[in-house]
Amino acid sequence: MATAAKVDATEEQARALVEESRETSWAKPSFAKEMFLGRFRLDLIHPYPEPSPEDAARTEAYLARLRPFCESIDGAVIEAEGRIPDEYVKGLAELGCFGLKIPESFGGQGLSQFGYNRALMLVGSAHPSLGVLLSAHQSIGVPEPLKLAGTAEQKAEFLPRCAAGAVSAFLLTEPDVGSDPARMASTATPVDDGTAYELNGVKLWTTNGVVAELLVVMARVPKSEGHRGGISAFVVEADSPGITVERRNAFMGLRGIENGVTRMHNVRVPRANLIGREGDGLKIALTTLNAGRLAIPALCTASAKWSLKIAREWSTERVQWGRPVGEHEAVGQKISFIAATTYALEAALDLSAAMCDEARNDIRIEAALAKLWASEMSCTIADELVQIRGGRGYETAASLAARGERAVGAEQLVRDLRINRIFEGSSEIMRLLIAREMADAHMAAAGALVDRNAELKDKAKAAVGATGFYAKWFPQLAVGSGTVPATYTEFGSLAKHLRFIERSSRKQARSLMYAMGRWQAKLEYKQNFLGRIVDIGAELFAMSAACVRAHALHAAGAPEANAAAELADAFCKQARVRVRSLFDRLWDNTDDDDRALTRGVLTGRYTWLEEGVFDPSEGTGPWIAEWQVGPSTEENLLRPFLPSTRSTATP
Repeated sequence: MATAAKVDATEEQARALVEESRETSWAKPSFAKEMFLGRFRLDLIHPYPEPSPEDAARTEAYLARLRPFCESIDGAVIEAEGRIPDEYVKGLAELGCFGLKIPESFGGQGLSQFGYNRALMLVGSAHPSLGVLLSAHQSIGVPEPLKLAGTAEQKAEFLPRCAAGAVSAFLLTEPDVGSDPARMASTATPVDDGTAYELNGVKLWTTNGVVAELLVVMARVPKSEGHRGGISAFVVEADSPGITVERRNAFMGLRGIENGVTRMHNVRVPRANLIGREGDGLKIALTTLNAGRLAIPALCTASAKWSLKIAREWSTERVQWGRPVGEHEAVGQKISFIAATTYALEAALDLSAAMCDEARNDIRIEAALAKLWASEMSCTIADELVQIRGGRGYETAASLAARGERAVGAEQLVRDLRINRIFEGSSEIMRLLIAREMADAHMAAAGALVDRNAELKDKAKAAVGATGFYAKWFPQLAVGSGTVPATYTEFGSLAKHLRFIERSSRKQARSLMYAMGRWQAKLEYKQNFLGRIVDIGAELFAMSAACVRAHALHAAGAPEANAAAELADAFCKQARVRVRSLFDRLWDNTDDDDRALTRGVLTGRYTWLEEGVFDPSEGTGPWIAEWQVGPSTEENLLRPFLPSTRSTATP
């Protein structure tokens, strides 16, 4: 009889796996890392990095070819049918959309991260599901891991196929495994004297998994003689014997995505398909996401741009109480927020992409901040757009069109954007990951002081070592250029905001040090405190990008330079209000009360409050479905969009 597959892992084991998989060195400078240490290194982002003329020309030429096709796509068809028509995918493939960042030598378009983001924004405008199809394929699917860690033979075999339209998917999550990979139960057992592996397991939420031709599968290799073991990454043919797509999942938004449940039973994979070394899978995945996460802020920025256009046009057309609704202050404030934040979203996106392309800086924190901040702010923008549109904002585009009005899918935007706060690391997990990265210097300096399991003698020794670091570092947080009125004057009216950023970076660094002294090893459990520190950093990063971009436009003599400065100024003023509030809430909050109340809820103290209603979901199934090792008993729902590219792959 088959047994349920489940792996238990302690908190220490889970933490150790993540630590082992992190990139621990900082060979390149990081603007965000320095900012969290209280050092405002404006020189790392100013002058604002721009694409090279060659890159800009290549991007514009490609977008000129792509735009007419995107404009021909009817997003309403995808929304109504819940599927992307095959002809849309064929058209995207013919335009090279599945190889946007793949080098031209492998049949791709060879676009930079900046160009890739622009293409995603355009495709995502037609329907967000198309943007997800392309980003899941290229940001976390087969191309990026192979570019980072693949062998020459793997690149030659698989990259041309991906560029030609062989859709790929990334299989990591399992029914009982989300952000805790230490509990991964899927296995890759060496067979045939180590020349192959046999995969067994079930993967959940496999975006593109229903239509993929190629898969990146994460599975645990058992440690044994001659095998390092650990979570490892494999390229797998989706039609391999033993692979069954058992379900196509449906969601509140992104109704065209092909997201499924995939079972693997005794799937044979050649050793040549192992990406990197055994045990490197999680590290490869995390490294891939450094740049891959930028796909989400690209799609979020596209949605913000559309929201601004709709808000502007509607608020001019709609008249209430004798004036266009946009002229009423309550609505005007929402429009101001949408416009200023859209400008900052694009500035932060382009800055992160340009830094990625330049490869001068380590952008792991910047990319994570961009993903976190963009996913949160774009949801707020969408919600404000619905409010501006009133009843029409809540009505579907199809319903509006049926009665002869413009088919504005504001409610769809809310549904489609909501997943971005969960995709590729939920906002809560992202804050913890960023907090860990920003604390690297402190972890190195304090060592055992912040280790819950360290012995007293080790803590005493660590205290001596930490003294030297903090004796030099802490005095630097007292005074800086942000306290001098004459600094950053080349930024004109925006100089005051840069001074605010510099002062705030030192203030949040001091706050973090105070917290370390107060809570020591318990700080890691103060997730709300750490989350607010991260949110402060995200706002400061966006403010920096907004100001530096406006200055660059002014220096270039761009016709929109003055307007950009107005947008940057407005955004920074709005962000300053949020930053001050976050600082206040570091120490003036209800965290302790919330923890106590939560314990009461979880222990059933308040179940009487739930009386008076009934739960329609009760009895419909377990909270988490268990799965068993064994062959599938379900119909295989795999349905590739395009004919297989395997026979035409470059040798």
